[in-house]
Amino acid sequence: MHFSIFYHYLCTIMIHEFQVRVLPQVAASTSLIKDFVAREKGLDVRTIKEVRVVKRSIDARHRQIFVNLLLKVFVNEYPSDDGIRRVEYGDVSAARSVVVVGEGPAGLFAALRLVELGVRPIVVERGKDVRQRKLDLAQITKTQKVDGESNYCFGEGGAGAYSDGKLYTRSKKRGNVDKILNVFCQHGASANILCDAHPHIGTDKLPRVIENMRNTILKAGGEVHHETKMTSLIIDSNEVVGIEAVDLTSGDEKVFRGPVILATGHSARDVYEGLHNANIEIEAKGIAVGARLEHPSLLIDQIQYHNANGRGKYLPAAEYSFVTQVEGRGVYSFCMCPGGFVIPAATASQQIVVNGMSPSNRGGQWSNSGMVVEIRPEDIEGDSPLKIMEWQKQVERECWQQGNMKQTAPAQRMVDFVNGKLSYDLPRSSYAPGLISSPLHFWLPANVSSRLREGFRVFGRKSHGFLTNEAVVIAVETRTSSPIRILRDAERLMHVSISGLFPCGEGAGYAGGIVSAGVDGERCAEMAAEYVNRQ
Repeated sequence: MHFSIFYHYLCTIMIHEFQVRVLPQVAASTSLIKDFVAREKGLDVRTIKEVRVVKRSIDARHRQIFVNLLLKVFVNEYPSDDGIRRVEYGDVSAARSVVVVGEGPAGLFAALRLVELGVRPIVVERGKDVRQRKLDLAQITKTQKVDGESNYCFGEGGAGAYSDGKLYTRSKKRGNVDKILNVFCQHGASANILCDAHPHIGTDKLPRVIENMRNTILKAGGEVHHETKMTSLIIDSNEVVGIEAVDLTSGDEKVFRGPVILATGHSARDVYEGLHNANIEIEAKGIAVGARLEHPSLLIDQIQYHNANGRGKYLPAAEYSFVTQVEGRGVYSFCMCPGGFVIPAATASQQIVVNGMSPSNRGGQWSNSGMVVEIRPEDIEGDSPLKIMEWQKQVERECWQQGNMKQTAPAQRMVDFVNGKLSYDLPRSSYAPGLISSPLHFWLPANVSSRLREGFRVFGRKSHGFLTNEAVVIAVETRTSSPIRILRDAERLMHVSISGLFPCGEGAGYAGGIVSAGVDGERCAEMAAEYVNRQ
């Protein structure tokens, strides 16, 4: 008798996957999820040992909000792991080397993948480590000055480290995307990023994750050099065999040998100029330009959740996404930051650039998003591959002049911008250096201003209450992507005419955001490892 009971118990040990649709308060409680699954699927709740959320998304299309959950339900057994797929990183201290220029997401994931493949990465980063960098960011607000080597774009972690940590990507290579998310979790990110439809680490959590990734590289025998700026590629018989660099603290010149993964990010203008001057093929690439649009977060919650009380206790700060066509060019929201802040993202003096970020709890008073207009190479006169970059510079310089030649950002209430009226006052804002009222409709490039104004009208018709003077338009958003593409072979990922050079990530024109940059970094590492092992 006892044997038959034990045999029956063994037969009922299993793992189920269920797709369910529940109210937000149920989705917020593991015990309520267990009760719901037991009731709906005819299970004894006492036999459910654990419920693991595999995928989670919010359906806010109607007044009653639901949360869609894909669940893994463990019946009469406990899971054997925590759901994170970890990578083993061996000792590469005696292995052949590849130089990785840039320590943003593309460079970090390239370096980690090199270690995984048994190759020794030498990472060279012009900016400071992620903790020291934070001190320089604070000085932008205090002094209204930008450190050209340590700012929101340059430094360990790249542009994403202190400008949100959003991990959403439209990439169809889901396997690669899952690998990137699991590596983040292995280094300290919340496992929630594995299941959320729009995963997000948060600018308060991401620096520690980046530190852990760097420490993995160092423990494996790789090198990481901060405040070390590449000055030139070393080219021998049409092959890149290393780089020359300068230590920015001592002024000492350095040489690092090996094939080069060039992952310098979308704002390394001196790198683009150096490549052009060395006759290394690059081409102008389209970007998107506009402004940051900031609303009170409560208003966005009310609009998106169809509720005068906002998101309530169980829902996250609401997101939105808009896109339309105006006069043959895309107008769309970009890098939406619910419950976040607008930040100064310039990389040199005499320029204003704005971006957005959110802490992990997305609990701020405001929500912001880039609102941008597509700019194609044919929209800018000239034949130089640097023409979009030079136009980008001009827009940022004009914004700086309109901002009283400080980091004080020119701004205008949203309806005033659409109607072509000066705003005589401005609402409170998260932008710490301060705002100054300015007629953006007048001085922004006409091909941007006119389309953006019409785009706002369209978005206001789609979403009642969105077009409002409670919102403020803050100029100027220009660093949506690289204005340059460094030409590379589609299969080998090596430059089209110089061997040993692997243009990589967003700065090379082949990614857009943290996850896609990480995926491209891994791909370039695989090609570079294959290349160095053939030598």
